[in-house]
Amino acid sequence: MRTISGFLLDVDGVLHIDGQPIPGAAEALLELRRRGIPFVLLTNTTIRTRRQLGALLRELGFPVADDEIVTAGAATAAYLRAHHPGEPCYLLVDGDVQEEFAGIPLVEDDTATVVVFGGAGPVYSYDRLNRAFRSLLRGAHFVAMHRNLVWDRRDGPALDTGAFLLGLEAALGRQAHLVGKPSLDFFRAGLERLGLPAERVAVVGDSLAADILPARQLGMTGVLVQTGRFRPSDLELGQPDALLPSIADLPSWLSRAS
Repeated sequence: MRTISGFLLDVDGVLHIDGQPIPGAAEALLELRRRGIPFVLLTNTTIRTRRQLGALLRELGFPVADDEIVTAGAATAAYLRAHHPGEPCYLLVDGDVQEEFAGIPLVEDDTATVVVFGGAGPVYSYDRLNRAFRSLLRGAHFVAMHRNLVWDRRDGPALDTGAFLLGLEAALGRQAHLVGKPSLDFFRAGLERLGLPAERVAVVGDSLAADILPARQLGMTGVLVQTGRFRPSDLELGQPDALLPSIADLPSWLSRAS
């Protein structure tokens, strides 16, 4: 086992589920802090800004700072500023994340030249989806913060963005540009924030497809936890470098691996 000097950590399903902390997760992060091991939270969360997510996690007992968080929402806003500066954007996302999109013209009419899909929820009404579809038919750029099919809530699994993207992509005959996981660029952004080479970093996530496989493509170690979205059938896609019951077991695994 190679030496692990830092971590990229998923959030939903790894640290908490819909605001309910995973038992032992906060203690695991506190132990990483005690050992002086840096980490960055790399999350497809789109319903909260980094500031809002940081505040929630601290309230739940997690020792994290806002600048240690990389969200798909913030990454998408940066992508729009770099590749579609000044273009009117039609944004579908469940949650108040407009703070991240400061300076980007957000519109609710047919003038949009970019359509962005974030986390699914009640905002994904038929009328709004159809408006997005018609803008895309007219040639608007098609951008997705992530393409998760399902997200876990306290009341059970819920359909997420990817379930809607599949239908839209089939109807349009083209695919959305993906910003969040499993985009390799998103993982590279996390590595840049962490400031360590890939071979010294481990990614901890609950999805083999979205977390572990792309991490390993970039030369990182993949640690899969059996919480959140994890299902035993996921292992048919491949094997992680480590399989843990939860992130609570991460410090002891790190001690054994060192």
